[in-house]
Amino acid sequence: MLFNSFQFAIFFPVLIGLYYFTPHRYRWVLLLSSSYFFYSFAKIEYLFILMGSTLVNYTLGRLMSTAQKNKRKPYMWAGVFLNIGTLFLFKYFNFFNKSAAGVLGTLNIHQDIPMFELLLPVGISFYTFQSLGYIIDVYNDKVPAERKLHIFALFTAFFPPLLSGPINRARDLMPQFRQPRAFDYQNVTQGLRLILWGLVKKMVIADHLAVYVNHVYNHVGDYQGIALIIATLFYTVQIYCDFSGYTDMARGSAQVLGYDLMENFRHPYFSRSLHEFWQRWHISLSTWFRDYVYVPLGGNRVTIWRWRYNIFITFLISGLWHGANWTFVVWGALHGFILILENATRHFQRRLADRLFTGKASRLNQGIQVAITMSMISFAWIFFRANSVSDAFTIIRKMFLIGIDGFGLKQAGITVVGIPQFIFLLLMVVLLFGAEMWERRGWVQELVGNLPLTVRWAIYTVAFWSVLISGVFGVKQEFIYFQF
Repeated sequence: MLFNSFQFAIFFPVLIGLYYFTPHRYRWVLLLSSSYFFYSFAKIEYLFILMGSTLVNYTLGRLMSTAQKNKRKPYMWAGVFLNIGTLFLFKYFNFFNKSAAGVLGTLNIHQDIPMFELLLPVGISFYTFQSLGYIIDVYNDKVPAERKLHIFALFTAFFPPLLSGPINRARDLMPQFRQPRAFDYQNVTQGLRLILWGLVKKMVIADHLAVYVNHVYNHVGDYQGIALIIATLFYTVQIYCDFSGYTDMARGSAQVLGYDLMENFRHPYFSRSLHEFWQRWHISLSTWFRDYVYVPLGGNRVTIWRWRYNIFITFLISGLWHGANWTFVVWGALHGFILILENATRHFQRRLADRLFTGKASRLNQGIQVAITMSMISFAWIFFRANSVSDAFTIIRKMFLIGIDGFGLKQAGITVVGIPQFIFLLLMVVLLFGAEMWERRGWVQELVGNLPLTVRWAIYTVAFWSVLISGVFGVKQEFIYFQF
């Protein structure tokens, strides 16, 4: 079930009504059954995989809790292998086999390599990592093993973050399922505001940008220069609105019911370095890789060359997590390489800033840093969005080809959506960054919170009707991160 679907528009209000009229001791039944019902809309078979994963990880956690400290490691490794193995089977088995077949083909070795006709269960990358984090935390005594199966099942299957995160930690989410939740007007209104803002991001901005981006990126041979640059910049905005829009709706849905999910985005496109970007973008995933991959590899408590290795491997795995395609591997490797380069040149950057500007705090210096960081991020998104690595390099090569008529309407791809729609897209991008800037400074919450009730509801009404009038309907617009 999608947040931006008619089914959810019926499902969620009904759930809210039932939830607050159900005694606390029975709410877990309502929440768990509703979450399974929500997930079954993807494919009923996927529900059995989710339930199986829940039972296995719950059992391993209980076995670790009853075993002596020196005998717990086999259960921990069993959890690691079973979770990663399940993810590998559904997501990566065919990818690695096809890659192996390609390598053998170049060597004139023709070998039949088995392939499985398996569909990727939606959300499996997210709930697998969430469960894997729990197993490792139990082993390291960071959280106690959950004794009640229904609490652990809720931790795994709670519907708001189930399909695309945030990836929550057991220590943060599990205790919330034990605490009674009374109706709180402020919580409910803040949650509904988040849902509405997420719908605007997804349906009014991201889905409209997708029309232009998809056409240009799916026909890279027909475009060059300005069209490819615009499509790449539009995709930079599209993926942010699409993913952060989902996160807003997930966090908002949970907040309406009285639960707090991990914050996943903090205005990432205002970052002044790639290091800062990864402290603001997909925070639940970046901190997961930090705690369960980067730190176990040695983190920064090692030699400089070992640190560079740790960074590169972490981002290589992060890229592979995003999808079974070499485009994602290159994207992850590129981010790792830029971070290493950024760290190696930090003293030079600081001296250059001191010479050219009035110091690190200079507004001009900060603006240039944001622009450079944004350019690097947008460049890396080319590999993330391209259909293949060869397409990505074609796009990069053709970006710099602008003929005499390179700025014409057709050459710029404007005829794909039409002039009025193109102007609308530009306006939405400007309004988004304006709203982000206001929100970043805390002005939005302060301004909206101090407005009279009638004015606040007028704003909500305008936003709601903008979704109904300008939102993309009639076409199944899944969230980008559903494929991961």
